[in-house]
Amino acid sequence: MKKGKRYLEAAKLVDKASVYDVEEAVNIVKKSASAKFDETIEAHIRLGVDGRHADQQVRGAVVLPHGTGKKVRVLVFAKGDKAEEAKAAGAEYVGAEDLIPKIQNEGWFEFDVVVATPDMMGVVGRLGRVLGPKGLMPNPKAGTVTMDVTKAVNDIKAGKIEYRLDKTNIIHVPIGKASFTEAQLADNFQTLIDAINKAKPAATKGQYLRSVTISSTMGPGVKLNTVKLG
Repeated sequence: MKKGKRYLEAAKLVDKASVYDVEEAVNIVKKSASAKFDETIEAHIRLGVDGRHADQQVRGAVVLPHGTGKKVRVLVFAKGDKAEEAKAAGAEYVGAEDLIPKIQNEGWFEFDVVVATPDMMGVVGRLGRVLGPKGLMPNPKAGTVTMDVTKAVNDIKAGKIEYRLDKTNIIHVPIGKASFTEAQLADNFQTLIDAINKAKPAATKGQYLRSVTISSTMGPGVKLNTVKLG
């Protein structure tokens, strides 16, 4: 793939053979985010686990202190009082069985996170085939299957992100926008790494944090010194 001029200019800021401290890495990533839009800054964390084994799964959620900079649209599956509670908390969409055909047949996906009360999981389960591949299935570990819909919606709006391993045992998550200050990005990143370190499975052998890279949407990856992050 041919890289654009802007990318090649940004790549000059990064020494491929080096690993950087958090502050240095954030500084370089911010400088390299030169697109005309407010680029998302992402962390890519390769773990020394095998996610195919249940005892080596790494999954959870964490509220980033400065949010992600993205407006998150929340859909809540709930009925009665809990539906009213979700609306009051600021959920964009609230419903029950009525939403199934809209999502299944009409391909409606105007939402970013799905929350459900436990009694609605039978209904939501019918959407597993469409929500699952998009990473939108509510999950108790991520705090998105809960009776406390107010807290769930508030946390998501405040900058809660979910992290989970992909098929290659890498976690990809946003940690903010290029318009954030370096201190805000470093803060968000540290909060994420602390949560992932806490979630380390007991069955892990050898090095847990194999490699950690941060990058902007259009910029090159900057490798971090994993020794200082463990």
